[in-house]
Amino acid sequence: MIKRPADLSNLRKWRDKDVIKVVTGVRRCGKSTLLEMFRQELLSSGVEDKQTQTINFEDPKNSALTNWRDVYDLIPSNLVPDVMNYIFLDEVQTLDDFEKLANGLQIIKNVDLYMTGSNAYFLSSELATLLSGRYVEIKLLPLSFRDYIAVFPNQAELNLPSMLNNYMTYGAFPQSVELQQENFPLDVFRVYEYLEGIYNTVIFKDVALRTNTKNIASLESVAKFMMDNIGNMTSAKRIADTLTSSGRSITSPTVENFLTALTESFILYPVSRYDVKGKQLLQTQEKYYLVDLGLRSMIFGFRTEADYGRQLENVIYLELLRRGYKVYVGKAGKGEVDFIAQDGEGYTSYYQVSASIRQEDTKQRELEPLLSIGDYNHRYLITLDPEEFDYSGIRIIQALDKSTPSSFYLGINKI
Repeated sequence: MIKRPADLSNLRKWRDKDVIKVVTGVRRCGKSTLLEMFRQELLSSGVEDKQTQTINFEDPKNSALTNWRDVYDLIPSNLVPDVMNYIFLDEVQTLDDFEKLANGLQIIKNVDLYMTGSNAYFLSSELATLLSGRYVEIKLLPLSFRDYIAVFPNQAELNLPSMLNNYMTYGAFPQSVELQQENFPLDVFRVYEYLEGIYNTVIFKDVALRTNTKNIASLESVAKFMMDNIGNMTSAKRIADTLTSSGRSITSPTVENFLTALTESFILYPVSRYDVKGKQLLQTQEKYYLVDLGLRSMIFGFRTEADYGRQLENVIYLELLRRGYKVYVGKAGKGEVDFIAQDGEGYTSYYQVSASIRQEDTKQRELEPLLSIGDYNHRYLITLDPEEFDYSGIRIIQALDKSTPSSFYLGINKI
């Protein structure tokens, strides 16, 4: 099992707290493994094996467990009295009326309940109403760049720019990373075959069933359009118009329906626009980012140079999420700030992302929106260039050079 210290720490802090821990994330991002690592940690700390119960509802051996009452009767009958019991329910959304099961188990005093789910919509169902204020969502992504590079030997000798290329090309799903690690020279076909399996499972098993659509071709057209346009401002109408003009007739409501399902399946992450000067959310257009760039490479092949900046932007966006920020796209006058990031205390920072700013016109284009911001919050321009400097209160910082104290460095948790 690939170590995920930051994710494990995030789960650990909720141990024995009187809330249900709901781990969500795209299929195959490591939710089940994270729970198993946590269970192993519990056993190492002195918890006895009989104090833990694990049920994976996608495991064929549990296919007979279709009624929530059967599961509810099964679990309490095996509880150890007078000590804390740890219950792990994997892919619980496949069980009908699972929220009733969760509610019943949560009120048992000596139960600490953990659940996983691969679809966000189950949190907006009866569970949210029934358990209002009694659960916490722990969002899991594929491996961070820090965890990714930790998998490979000879850490001191790693070429970080080359590793970042691989990270974006072949992705960071745990099994994909294991395939990258185990096969030298790299068997690209096996990696992309694995990623194709994830893509097909999400499209056919999650999104198509969720939207009750039989028009898989249109669904895939929308999915591929979004993968090809990560970091671009868009709208359902624009997508519908573009696809219709290219011969794939589709309506805006259908596109909207597909986008919602792709978002709820954690393939896409929408980012709302925020007017920096007006201090308000904007209702028109959004940007979308992809949960793992390996899926994009599997569809289109790896795109260098002209597309590299947007891919780096995607990586930085996901890293900001991992670091606990709430993220928006900023509108600053006529310009755009790539990310407005708010931490848990409401403190705001501004980020621009550019692969390189060595060309003067690129540097000025990236700096201008940050220069137009009138408040005193921190402003950063993240780049892969080796130079770091300050420019009128803006910190130009590196994404990869860990030797520089001010670096954003993708391998650490905080700036």
